[in-house]
Amino acid sequence: MSETEEMSRDETVKAVLDSVLSLVPFEGWSERALIEAAEENDLSRQQVLALFPRGIQDVVRVLNQRFDDEMLAACPAEELEDMKVRERIATLVRTRLMVMEPHRDALKQGLSYFALPGNVTEGFHTLYDTLDRIWVAAGDRSNDYNFYSKRMLLAGVYSSTLLYWLEDGSEGYEKSWAFLDRRIANVLRVGGSLGKGVKCLNEFSKGLKVFSPFQFVMPRR
Repeated sequence: MSETEEMSRDETVKAVLDSVLSLVPFEGWSERALIEAAEENDLSRQQVLALFPRGIQDVVRVLNQRFDDEMLAACPAEELEDMKVRERIATLVRTRLMVMEPHRDALKQGLSYFALPGNVTEGFHTLYDTLDRIWVAAGDRSNDYNFYSKRMLLAGVYSSTLLYWLEDGSEGYEKSWAFLDRRIANVLRVGGSLGKGVKCLNEFSKGLKVFSPFQFVMPRR
């Protein structure tokens, strides 16, 4: 594929994603929303499925990656390097929520989408992708039990803050950021004891030659 063709494809994908986001508040995260988005951009059903072979599931996945990319672009490494780890995490989570801020109605619909039995696994993968990119951006290079415990702890912080933020009407979302700071502080208090417990559990699992219970949090293939 030539550079021009690749650019054209990227522009088409972006246009479809933007159309889906505008339709979701009315159609939900549905195949109908994707087909209507295709029609808005003069694409056939076959053409849009060539871009998103799994339909709306791929739309959700690509959108999540786009929001992650925007978060990282807004938080360059040189701006994070002088911060403490907890400040880096707080900054990245706040930024991740704010890049989604124009699409809060669509995000609320997403809660119902991921609650459907067939979408739960996809929801875990999507959450993991974001947690992993946040931790890597924050400087995490662990490859032992800490890798899993950090992402598990951040899953609680990020998910609870997202739910709070979606209903927050305070100016500048100041209540959400205070809530985020409290959640991070709570995690720091329990993180040490939890980390020790995770390490013991992982070592026990290795002794039995079975998978660690935290191996489920893995990148999708």
